[in-house]
Amino acid sequence: MPVCRDAKHYLRLFALLLLGFSSLAHATIFSVNNPRVHQIGNGYVLNAQIDYPLTPRVIEALHNGVPITFFQELKLVESFPILGRFWQWETKLWQTRLHYELRYHALSEQYVLKALETDDQQNFPHIEGALQALGNIQDLSLPPEYTQETADLLLLIRSGLDLSALPTPMRPGAMISSKWQLTSPWVRAVWP
Repeated sequence: MPVCRDAKHYLRLFALLLLGFSSLAHATIFSVNNPRVHQIGNGYVLNAQIDYPLTPRVIEALHNGVPITFFQELKLVESFPILGRFWQWETKLWQTRLHYELRYHALSEQYVLKALETDDQQNFPHIEGALQALGNIQDLSLPPEYTQETADLLLLIRSGLDLSALPTPMRPGAMISSKWQLTSPWVRAVWP
């Protein structure tokens, strides 16, 4: 009997571990959707939509007065095929990171979205509106000095939370918690 009880205990433990790993495999992350480059005059602009599904832990921190900083990272890469399509040499030509801060003001019950590079600020009554505005990239200009020849250019984009902008006591826990690891993978934009 004791062996049977131990076996049941280990089977339950194994089932819990499997459930834990399957939930990690389906973890919430940000997603960059339909990034497209368009030509306007002599220049190129980027349009994309980023989905920001926040975890309950991030929303709780936001509602408790912690500003949440997001980044949108873009890089232009020149790609040269070495072994046909199998291996390519890539040279980074340009890279930028745009930062946005989202705050919740409990007194006014408003979400405030601020572009940190330009100090532009918008207020929203609901978090969904703020996240939709944050994820809407519309006609973002690409540097003309790198887009003269677009045949071998790749534009990559990703977005995530800037965990280094969190208050110092929160950083270690956020760095190791899957509830804060929401960065999207790099996504290649479609050129015209």
